[in-house]
Amino acid sequence: MIIVAGGAGFIGSHTCVSLLENGYQVLIADNFYNSSRIVISRISEAAGKSISFSDIDLTDKAGVKELFTRYDIDGVIMLAGYKAVGESVQKPLMYYRNNLDIAITLMEEMERADVRRMIFSSSATVYDRHNTSPLKEDMPVSCTNPYGWTKLMIEQMLADAAKNGGWSIVSLRYFNPIGAHPSGLIGEEPNGIPNNLMPYIAKVAAGRLSKLSVFGDDYPTPDGTGIRDYIHVCDLAEGHVKALEYATEHEGIEFINLGTGKGASVLEMVRAFELASGRPVPSKIKPRRAGDLAVCYADNSKAAELLGWTPKRDIREMCSDLWNFQKKHV
Repeated sequence: MIIVAGGAGFIGSHTCVSLLENGYQVLIADNFYNSSRIVISRISEAAGKSISFSDIDLTDKAGVKELFTRYDIDGVIMLAGYKAVGESVQKPLMYYRNNLDIAITLMEEMERADVRRMIFSSSATVYDRHNTSPLKEDMPVSCTNPYGWTKLMIEQMLADAAKNGGWSIVSLRYFNPIGAHPSGLIGEEPNGIPNNLMPYIAKVAAGRLSKLSVFGDDYPTPDGTGIRDYIHVCDLAEGHVKALEYATEHEGIEFINLGTGKGASVLEMVRAFELASGRPVPSKIKPRRAGDLAVCYADNSKAAELLGWTPKRDIREMCSDLWNFQKKHV
């Protein structure tokens, strides 16, 4: 059985569906801080299989130990943690306490139970902002916010653990996951005002928000707006299954990008969503935000080489699936 820590969240729920479809037994461990219990039944419906779950705070050492005692666990996918960059700047200690505690607690209990296969959800935010895209895994790392530093600190913890042998770890550096499951059952449902571009665009198209703020139209890009690497969440989920397979056969640690290997601008994404939805997305240009990069996209050749993974879905499909989900959950 595979524990998916944070499995009720956006990426976690799609990863659970992909795991179930590939024959894995899955245990979701989540306290539903930023997700909903209803997602559990939707995951089962999307995959056509049952799934187990535990309502647990993953910083609770006794509770985590009990999971490893009660279930026959042979791997962990660690997605749990706080994830809003802006909030991390406002509440840094909360982010360091929670995200590092989750990682340390899980790793200590994994070590105690002799379960040493882990997939970690890292982020492209670990790359030094002075790197030039496409970003490769061997480029310098550094961060500009506490959220990013928690990812980088956990990567260092994983690397140090792997030096002692016995561990099989893949740290997946995500770029910009968007879209939703084609069934429309699961997708990104942020609490309150979305922090990310595409959920915000979807809510504007649905009439739930009045207009999109575009931060900066004077970047050195073809249309002046920032370029990012957007990847369908189902492609991302399938990358986790491939990483788990790789970790079964290889000891040590690998850091691997999951992105499409190409970028799209904010205005390109707006136009693509307008085409997919048939709805206008009004927008207003505002000043650049401090720290935003002009261009950020992945070199994904390592994922292709080591995992045999390449993304299958294009921006049209990402927008279409996101709109399908949005319509069903307005």
